[in-house]
Amino acid sequence: MPDIDSNLLKLGRALRQMRENRGLTQTEVARRAGIPRLKVIHVETGRTGVSAKAYVRVAAALGGELQVKPVTRPTLDEIGALLADEGL
Repeated sequence: MPDIDSNLLKLGRALRQMRENRGLTQTEVARRAGIPRLKVIHVETGRTGVSAKAYVRVAAALGGELQVKPVTRPTLDEIGALLADEGL
C-alpha cells in the first residue's frame, strides 16, 4: 500500500501539471483559490501538514476535484501470468 508521503507527492505533481497545462502561474492559482502563493507551492510539492482544504481549493481553482480511488491489487491469476512471462 502506498504511504501518505508518496500519495501527497503524486497529488502535488498532478496539480502542478494541471496548472502548467492551463498556462497558469502559482500566483494566479493562489488568487483563484483564495490562499497564499506559498501554500500553492506547499501543495505542489506534496508537503505534509498542509490541510486537505488547501489541496481541494487548488484543485477547484484549476477546474478539478479530488476523488478517492481504491488501490487495486493483482489477482492470483495476474501474478501467475507475470511469473510465467518471466519464466519463473
